[in-house]
Amino acid sequence: MLNMPKVYTFMFFVSMALVVASVILLSMYGLKLGVDFRGGSLLELEFKDKTPAVADVQLAIQQLEIKDVSVSPVGDRGLLARSLEISEAKHQEVLRKFQKDYPGVEEKRFESVGPTIGKELKQKSITAIALVLLAIIIYIAIVFRRIGRVIPSWVMGIAGLIALVHDVIIPFGVFALLGYYAGIEISAVFVAAALTILGYSISDTVVVFDRVRENSIRYGFKEDFGAIVHRSILQTLSRSLNTTFTTLLSLLAIYFFGGATIKYFSLALIIGIFSGAYSSIFVASPIIVWWAKRKRNA
Repeated sequence: MLNMPKVYTFMFFVSMALVVASVILLSMYGLKLGVDFRGGSLLELEFKDKTPAVADVQLAIQQLEIKDVSVSPVGDRGLLARSLEISEAKHQEVLRKFQKDYPGVEEKRFESVGPTIGKELKQKSITAIALVLLAIIIYIAIVFRRIGRVIPSWVMGIAGLIALVHDVIIPFGVFALLGYYAGIEISAVFVAAALTILGYSISDTVVVFDRVRENSIRYGFKEDFGAIVHRSILQTLSRSLNTTFTTLLSLLAIYFFGGATIKYFSLALIIGIFSGAYSSIFVASPIIVWWAKRKRNA
């Protein structure tokens, strides 16, 4: 790609291979939607002494005429029960049974969402992500319009969009795999993680593009554009790496030492921010260089 080192081309195709693999995983397994999206009830219990067997707890709940029950361990002494939506009366009945059979049991959380609300939340989540992506394209097109002599600003917007799709699709693919093999469900906080990834990733891309704009203006658009982009990346590399490294340290601490409620929220951020650390360099930047080369040869 013009005078950029070959590592950019290699990493670009590696990144695209990861996107294709994630799309394949999503098409094969799909996402395991949590209570927030499909409707239902979720009950987390923490036991004082020894945690009962998952099968025993599942059977005990089913005996109360609650359908589609699934139970999974949480932490050292907790269990998480999911089922179809239940009433408050049925919820209290479940609590009384466990408090009788397992003295000292404590309810950590209870959530109940109707199927209509879950469907509406899913539609609004998709709309929110789509609007954010559209707003980012418009923002980049406006901010970088002065570089239009070398490359149209809307091309930079499209390049940024492709990098963002890369950053979001990869966590989705990983969670499709985790949902199929480990039963991990995504909830509304996963949408918050996706939006956070979009904001974090585009910030890094804008920093690189802004330096490309400055160097293009400084060198009077006379130097090879691929060399300008490569120089711009090197000038912003230490900032990007330091910011990403410190952010990942915090997220790793949350993942390993935080509660079960935010564990997979932090995992989604770890995957997305790690992907975003190289997408602005190896995805967005090669695309604008390729377009400049195409324009020059046209």
